[in-house]
Amino acid sequence: MLRLAPPGFERFLQSPQFVATWGGGEANVAVALANFGQPARYVTVLPSNPIADAFVGELRRFGVDPSYIVRAKGRLGIYFVEPGANQRPSKVVYDRDYSAIALAKPGDIDWAKCFDGAGWFHITGITPALSQSAADLAFESVSAARKAGLTVSCDLNYRKNLWKYGKTAAEVMSELFKCVDIGIANEEDCQMALGIQADVDVHSGKLETDQYRKLTEKVMSAYPNLKTLAITLRESRSASHNGWSACLNNGKEFIVSKHYEITHIVDRVGGGDSFAAGLIYGLLNLPSDQDALEFAVAASCLKHSIPGDFNRFAVDEVMALVKGGGSGRVQR
Repeated sequence: MLRLAPPGFERFLQSPQFVATWGGGEANVAVALANFGQPARYVTVLPSNPIADAFVGELRRFGVDPSYIVRAKGRLGIYFVEPGANQRPSKVVYDRDYSAIALAKPGDIDWAKCFDGAGWFHITGITPALSQSAADLAFESVSAARKAGLTVSCDLNYRKNLWKYGKTAAEVMSELFKCVDIGIANEEDCQMALGIQADVDVHSGKLETDQYRKLTEKVMSAYPNLKTLAITLRESRSASHNGWSACLNNGKEFIVSKHYEITHIVDRVGGGDSFAAGLIYGLLNLPSDQDALEFAVAASCLKHSIPGDFNRFAVDEVMALVKGGGSGRVQR
């Protein structure tokens, strides 16, 4: 998507300009993984015009392979974001109707070709929210990925402002999630996208370990194909100050990460995608699930310091934070 945001922390059209960057759930994950040194391929449907060409060029600049992107009728989706500060929340306005991916349907993408040589497929709950045909295409993708023997991960990413075409998130995502190996969610995602209630208080100021353990057990019991479920916990003290941590259930143990207090947030959009990319990287490359979870939480923590959707940190920078290097001292 094209992301349009007012400069700094201004409100929409406070001054007559927008800063144009790129974003989108799966694209954010692909870029972050490329920055971590993982080979990453991004698959979507885009229009044939110079704006979409510029996005493809940006993917190439980050080392993401865009060669399997399909060009078709429609437009490039846009979203507007007004970054919040202190007690003023961030606002997002979507403009995605009749975009090329919203118009896409099963059969438009050759999944067997896309998955050639791949080992992992990641999708979010945002694409199925766009239209019935996009939801059908998303289901086709995860089914093809499982058939090809890929590990399938899904970040539920519930977005109430997108589910407008007649189906609820729970109707669609509860079926798609049956094809998932690695699940990523927060407590609202579990409730709204899967219909599984979470008896947790996100405003309590601390991670209620027993309640989150029960939530992960509920979800994994309902979806026996799940091998791992990670739950992120964001404690929003204000738009500028969040507590950040996560937990993970791999069917054998329940793991809780280190907790970060993130103050003076620059941009929280894309933070969950940075977590997803960090978890994928960690599960593929690090010695234990605890290490993978700590890497994911640290990567996401760092993303809050960067404007725009994309995470721009390398593995050694994330590992420095994991090891306690969060003082912000100048590196000379």
